[in-house]
Amino acid sequence: MENIQLELKQDTVDNLLAFSELLYKDVNKILEEALEQYFESEQKKLIEKGIEEDATMTNLDYDEFWDDVDLD
Repeated sequence: MENIQLELKQDTVDNLLAFSELLYKDVNKILEEALEQYFESEQKKLIEKGIEEDATMTNLDYDEFWDDVDLD
């Protein structure tokens, strides 16, 4: 496993510690849950963006698509 050095703002650290006490959860558990939610949210955005991009590529109707196409 690769080590990652994290640098957090003091407000973030204070919130982590406060929520850890309030929720009786380990700070690592809170961070893991938060990152899971973040990844799910970003993945949904990427999927939606991909669908939107696919839709923009096919927004021509049949006549517009074949207009000026010479099949001879």
